[in-house]
Amino acid sequence: MIGVVIPVHNEATLLDACLSAACRAAAHPRLRGEAVGIVVVLDSCDDLSAALARSRGVDTLEIAARNVGIARAAGADWLLARGARWLAFTDADSRVAPDWLAAQLALGAQAVCGPVTVDDWTMHHERTRAAFYRTYMNADGHRHIHGANLGVSARAYRRAGGFPPLARCEDVALVDLLVAAGVRIAWSAAPRVITSARIDSRARGGFGDTLAELATS
Repeated sequence: MIGVVIPVHNEATLLDACLSAACRAAAHPRLRGEAVGIVVVLDSCDDLSAALARSRGVDTLEIAARNVGIARAAGADWLLARGARWLAFTDADSRVAPDWLAAQLALGAQAVCGPVTVDDWTMHHERTRAAFYRTYMNADGHRHIHGANLGVSARAYRRAGGFPPLARCEDVALVDLLVAAGVRIAWSAAPRVITSARIDSRARGGFGDTLAELATS
């Protein structure tokens, strides 16, 4: 089984599009019918996120941590207990490509780090967009780490010890642990994910805050 973990804190506005994309990726023909389990980890949600997730027929897990590292780890543990051999992670404000899972697995690596494409820059000044693309490499060989576009084998995840319970930069911390454990990582642009450039970031220190910092630099 392939597992997909989506941490959520009050994401009713964007979650349906995220799940629609994830479900398409789960049905991609190159997966040859392998089962894909999608779990939405509802972390301290008091909006319609839970109802939206359940209407899509995906599994849900409710926690009260307000911590994205704990949420990702909880989803991973839940899927590993059900036999997942591969774990893929994305975010509720993101939309994975139809071949996202197939592209991760086709790389033959123990872990995969993929880039993101911003869907809409209209809420940002042009200089923010320009500053982002001056330093961002959306190509093979990049060194970007995004929780919205990350995959790892069950064996490698366990070897590294899983996500630390961090409220920010949990994705970077996991990759650091994978590197320290000698895990073979593919830094590939093949798995594609579109993400939001929204200003009201759910996780402090996340992608939204990175863009905010660029605006003032």
